[in-house]
Amino acid sequence: MLISLVALAAMAMSSTAQGASACVDKAAFCVKVVGELVQAHVWNYAAKTGLVLGPNNLTGLITTLYNAMDVVSREQVGMIPAVSADMTFARAAVGQVVTSPVAPAATATDITPAVTPPNDGDQNIGNKSVTLTKARRVPIRWNGEEKLALDNSGNSYNIILRDQFAQAMRTLCNEVESDLTALHVKASRAYGTPGTAPFGIANDLGDTAGALRILEDNGAQGLDFQMVLGSAAMQNMRGKQSGLFNVEKAGREDMLRDGITDRLQGLALRQSAQIKRPAKGTAAGATTNANGYAFGTTVITLAAAGTGSFVAGDVISIAGDPENKYVVSSGDASSADGGTITIAAPGLLQAIPAAATAITVANVAARNLFFARSAIVLATRVPALPAQGDSAADRTIITDPVSGLSFEVSMYMQYRQVQYEIALVWGVGAAKDEHIGILLG
Repeated sequence: MLISLVALAAMAMSSTAQGASACVDKAAFCVKVVGELVQAHVWNYAAKTGLVLGPNNLTGLITTLYNAMDVVSREQVGMIPAVSADMTFARAAVGQVVTSPVAPAATATDITPAVTPPNDGDQNIGNKSVTLTKARRVPIRWNGEEKLALDNSGNSYNIILRDQFAQAMRTLCNEVESDLTALHVKASRAYGTPGTAPFGIANDLGDTAGALRILEDNGAQGLDFQMVLGSAAMQNMRGKQSGLFNVEKAGREDMLRDGITDRLQGLALRQSAQIKRPAKGTAAGATTNANGYAFGTTVITLAAAGTGSFVAGDVISIAGDPENKYVVSSGDASSADGGTITIAAPGLLQAIPAAATAITVANVAARNLFFARSAIVLATRVPALPAQGDSAADRTIITDPVSGLSFEVSMYMQYRQVQYEIALVWGVGAAKDEHIGILLG
C-alpha cells in the first residue's frame, strides 16, 4: 500500500514546466488522493474486524452467522439430509424447472449366436422435473438508536443479532422440511396401524421389517434407504426397543449414551418435527364397479354407491386384499358419481374380482416416511437478481453442514438503519413414487 501511495504522489507531482499555481493544485490533488486511499483502507480494515458496520463488511458478521447456524443445525429436520439434493449457488427464479434423469425399465432378449451382435440396446431416457416453487426471505432490521440503547444498557447486540439469525434460518429450514414431508401424498403404499405410534411393542422391529418389504417388493433393493419418524414413533424407539441400547447386541453405545440413532435393518433413522397428520377423505360405503381389475392396475372405477370423497393421500384398503394398504394419488370428489380414483405405482398387488368390492379409507394417522434417498428430490438455489444488481451493500452465502441448506445473507444500508435479509429458493418433488412408503402412526 505504501508503494502505491508513493507512486500516486510521484505521478501527481511529475509535471515540470508549470507555474507555481499549477504546482499548488497538483500538490492539493496529491494530498486528496492519498487521504482518500488511507481512509478507504482504514475503513475496510475496521469493517472486516467488526469495528464498524460499513459497506462491504458482512465479513465482520461471519462468526455471528455461523454461531446462529450452530443453533439451527440441531433442529429436527431429518428429511432435508435424507433426500437426494440438487443444491447449487446459481441464481434462479420461481418457476424454473430442474430435471433429474430417470432410466427406463430394461428389456431382456434371447441369446442367439450370430456373426455380429444384435442391433439393439437404445433406450429413451426419461426425466422427473422439480419446479422451484418458493422464493422466501426473512428480514432483520436495526437502526442506530436501537443499537445504541442496547449498548448503553449493557445488553449484547451481537447475542441478540445471533438469535435473530438463528430464528430466521430455523424458519426457512422448517418450511423446506414441511414441503418435503408433504410428499407423503406421493407414496406407493403404507404400513402400520392408524392412530398407533410405530415401535410400541417391546423388542419388536416388525415396523422396519414391514417398511423394508414394501421397498424391496417395489424393486428398491440395494439403494440408500431412509426412515424419518415423528416424535411419538421416536419415543417408542428409544423407550421400547431396549435391544438397540444393549451394547452387547447392538455393538455400539451411541443409542445408550447419546440417544443417537443410526442404521437399523438397512434404514437410516432420522427424526422430523414436520411429520404430517392430514385430514382424510370422507368416503364411506364406496365400492368398485363390477369390471374387475388386474394386478398392476392403477386407475379404478367406482360404482355409483356410497357417500363422501376420496382425496389425494388417502390410505385405502380393498376387501379381499388384507396385506396391502394403497395410497390414493388422485381422488374423486363424490364416491356416489361413478368416477375413478388413481392409486400410486406399482398399482394393485392383488387382482380385484369382477364384482362390487368394498373400499375403506384408513383413519387419520401420522405419516412417518420411509424411502430410497433417490426417490425424493430437493432443489435449492440462490434468489434471482436483475442483471444490474440491486441496492444491497454486500452479500454472502453460508452453508449449514447438517441440513446442507445454503442461505444467502444480504445487507441493505438504509437511512440511519441496516436491514439484513436471509433468503432461499427451493422446490421439491418425487422422482420415484414406487420407492416411497408411509409408516402410519
